[in-house]
Formats: sequence, C-alpha cells, structure tokens
Amino acid sequence: MKPGIFARLNRMGAWMALLFLVLPALIAIPVSLTPKRFLSMPRGEYSLRHFETLFTSPEWLSSFAQSGIIAASTAVLATTLGTLCAIGLWRVTSRYTDIVRAFLLLPLIIPQIISAMVFYRLLVPIGLIDSYPGLIIAHTVLATPLVLITVSASLANFDPKLEQASRNLGASNWTTVRRVILPSIRPGVFAGALFAFILSWDEIVVTLFISKFSVYTLPRRMWNGIRENTDPTVAAAAVVLIAVTLLAFVIYALVLRHRTQPGASEG
Repeated sequence: MKPGIFARLNRMGAWMALLFLVLPALIAIPVSLTPKRFLSMPRGEYSLRHFETLFTSPEWLSSFAQSGIIAASTAVLATTLGTLCAIGLWRVTSRYTDIVRAFLLLPLIIPQIISAMVFYRLLVPIGLIDSYPGLIIAHTVLATPLVLITVSASLANFDPKLEQASRNLGASNWTTVRRVILPSIRPGVFAGALFAFILSWDEIVVTLFISKFSVYTLPRRMWNGIRENTDPTVAAAAVVLIAVTLLAFVIYALVLRHRTQPGASEG
C-alpha cells in the first residue's frame, strides 16, 4: 500500500473515531430546541423556551453558581497540590518515588462509586457531608492526579541545567521554583487547572453520595431532572456544559499557541 493512501486512511479513521465520540453529545443540541415539554426531537418547529427557563429559573441559576464556586475552588487547590507534588517527585531521586507517584494516582484508578463510599464514610463523622468544604475536598482529591500528570509531562521536557544555573547564581529553592521552573512549565500547569475545573464541573457520582439539599450542583440537578421527569431544560443545560468545555479548551489552545510562538513573553 502506498504511503499516501495509508496516510489518508489514517486521517479518515481518526475523523470517524472523533465523530463516533462527539455525535452522541451533539444530539442534545436539537433536543434542547424542541418546543414541547418533554424530551423529543423537534419536527419543523424550534423554540428557545428551555434556554429561557435555564437562565431565569432561580433553581437552575443557583446550581450554576454552586458548580462554578466548587469547580473554581477545586481547580485552585488541585493545581497547587498537583504542581507541588510533581515538582517534588521530579527533584527527589529515590527508589520510593514511583511508589509515591502510583499512590497519588490512585483516585484515577479506583472506581468512582468506591471513592464516593469512602468520601461519605470520611466526611460524615466530621460534619462535612452536604457542604461546600466537603465537596471541594472530594473533588480536589479526584482532580489532583490530573494536574500531577500534566505538570509531570511538562517537567519531563524541562532542562535541569536551568535549575542548576539558578542555584549556582545564589537563588534559593523557592526563588528557583518561582522564577525558573514555574514559567517553563506554565502550559502544563494551566492544562492541569483546566482539567481539574472540568472534572469538578461535570462530576456526578461522588456528588450524589455526599450532597443532599444544601449543595445542589448543576450535574446533580440534571440527574434529578432526568430521573424524576423528562424536562428538556436538562438538554439545554447539557448544551451549556458542552459550550463551556469547548470554550475552556479553545482558551487553552490559544494560550498554548501564544506560549510556543517565537519571542513570546515568558512573564
């Protein structure tokens, strides 16, 4: 087979895989435009009534706000912890480094239903069940491994000689990290923060276990909307979630493109 034909088949396969993954999510777009009061595909008539309900209902707006607060807090905490862990594991040479890294990555391996049960058992005795701190702690534990992975990938391309040069010039450990290492791995840190935000924004399994009435995130309200009735407002909320996720990745791509351009400021 000629190399050109193989390359075209490879690209075609990649596009088909992408469509297979994306098309089910895109079905929410026409469903959200149905004029009817139940989930259905529109047939010649379209309406924005469900988007109007989404952005005017106090319940839905409250869920948006709560999800935003929890996701932003999770992104800050997970990025800080994940970045520090990645730098620490990168700088320390020990036979236990891989063991520690594997332990930190456990939240990605353990099924979420098991993690939810563990968080429930831990948070009930200390009174953090159905609270902002409880959800933020749980989401941070789940999101930190994502930050660890992205920052570690950036550190793999970091030249250790730059750190050595900084130390030889008299810079302290903190100054070296702040002025040399962090600017060089900024795309990885930003990507980790983005992934942590999206994970918290979309998380539902753990949230169902450790929240009841005081904290009602957007995924939880969507879950209850599907379970208790067939309100198309859920589809409108899904479209908004897709748009927010795509916007976040577009921003990340623009920032990464700016960072990789020749002569871009290192800040």
